[in-house]
Amino acid sequence: MHVRDAAETHFSRARSRAMLSEIRNLMNAEKDKLLSFYDVKDMLRPKSQTYVGMRAVPVALIVGSEGRYRDFNRYFLPKADHLRGRWTRIDEARIREIALPAIQLYEIGGAYFVRDGNHRVSVAKTQGVEFIDAEVTSLSSQVSIAPGMTADQLRAALIAYEKRAFYESTNFGALTGDEALDFSALGRYDEIADHILGHKYFMNETREGEIPADEALVSWYKNVYSPTIEAIEKQWLLANFPGRTKSDLYVWIVKHWDFLKKKSRAYPLSDAAGDFADKYGRKEGRAFRLLSLLAARFFGRAGG
Repeated sequence: MHVRDAAETHFSRARSRAMLSEIRNLMNAEKDKLLSFYDVKDMLRPKSQTYVGMRAVPVALIVGSEGRYRDFNRYFLPKADHLRGRWTRIDEARIREIALPAIQLYEIGGAYFVRDGNHRVSVAKTQGVEFIDAEVTSLSSQVSIAPGMTADQLRAALIAYEKRAFYESTNFGALTGDEALDFSALGRYDEIADHILGHKYFMNETREGEIPADEALVSWYKNVYSPTIEAIEKQWLLANFPGRTKSDLYVWIVKHWDFLKKKSRAYPLSDAAGDFADKYGRKEGRAFRLLSLLAARFFGRAGG
C-alpha cells in the first residue's frame, strides 16, 4: 500500500509541475511542447536509417515522441489525468525494482524520440533516472538537435545549415557581396538554385557555348533578384508580411508574376509585387504601406 501511495504522490507532483510549466509558457506555448518525431523527420529529411540495437541511453537526450507528443510536455511531464493509471503502475515497478522491457527509440541528430515506452520515459525523467535501456534505430542527419530545442529553433538551425551549404556550393557571397539571402522557411535555397539554373538556360538560348555557372548566378542576381528586392523596398512590402524576409517575398512575388504574365505578357514586375501584397498581405500592413508611399511621394515633391 505504501508503494502505491508513493507512486500516486509522484504522479500528482508531476501533473502539478506540468500545469505550472504550461502557465509559465502561456505566452509562448511552443516552449512547452514535446517534439514530434514526424515533424522533425519531415524537416531533417534523413536519407537512411540503421538498426543499432540495445544500448543504455541518457534520459536527458530523449526529447520527443513518435505518437504521444501531445500527452507529455517537453520535460515528459504528464499533461492529462487519464495517464495516471499506467504511469503509477510503471512507477510502482521502478520502486519495487521490477525489470521492465526495454523501450524503443529513434535517434536522429544526436537526440532520441520515443517509439514505444513514453510512460517509462516520463517516470524516468521525473524520478531523476540518468540512463534507460533502449532498442535504438538511428536516422541520418546533417544537423544536431540539442536538448531543450523547440521546433522553431530546430527549423532556424536547419535554415542556417541550408544557407551555409548554398553559399559554400555556389560561392554566392563572394560573387554578389550579399550575405543577406535569408529565409524563414525550409527548402528555399533549393528553389533559388532552380531559379539560377532556369536563368542560365534562357541565357544559353541566345549565346553560343555553355555559360559558366558563376556568370549565370551574377546575371540572375543583377537582372532578376535585385530588381525584385528593389520593388519590395520601394513599396514597403515587408509591412504586409510580419516575420518574413525580403527573400521570402522574392520567391512568392516571382511565382505570382509568372501567374500574371500568363494573362498579360506585358505585366511589370513592380505591379506584380504590389498586386501580390494587396491580395495576400495583412490589412494593417497594407494601410501602413499606403501611408508610407504617400509620405514618400509628398516629401519627395517637397524636397524637389
